[in-house]
Amino acid sequence: MNRRSRSTLFLMEQLIVVAVFAICAAACVRILSASYFMATETKEMNNAIRVAESSAESYKATEGDLQKTAEVLGGSTVSINGSTAAVVFYDKDWHVCSESDAQYMLRMVKEPTADAPATLHSGVLSIEKLTGELILTFPVSATTR
Repeated sequence: MNRRSRSTLFLMEQLIVVAVFAICAAACVRILSASYFMATETKEMNNAIRVAESSAESYKATEGDLQKTAEVLGGSTVSINGSTAAVVFYDKDWHVCSESDAQYMLRMVKEPTADAPATLHSGVLSIEKLTGELILTFPVSATTR
């Protein structure tokens, strides 16, 4: 009888040890998957910022001309709600591509301001996923000489 209770006690201890390791392993997997998604989001944001800065500089260099900006960036101009917008599509590696292969879209729209001088061209630059999720948006401006 004594020998049998030792076996039972040993099996209970082993089950508890296995359960503790399983819980620790599950926690580690959850932490690793969360860090993977955070790294993916950070990489996406860094690429979006890089593209946005380059696009804003192109807008400034073309003195606020959306048609020229779209040509420089490899995109096109479209009409959205009665105003012209420069649109550029990017694939998963942030290379310019066609709309059918795209995962991201850069859009630049001019915003007329009543109190601004005629030489100032203001607009809004936004980058979003084609699923509709906005990644970033900020104002851009350029002056003509």
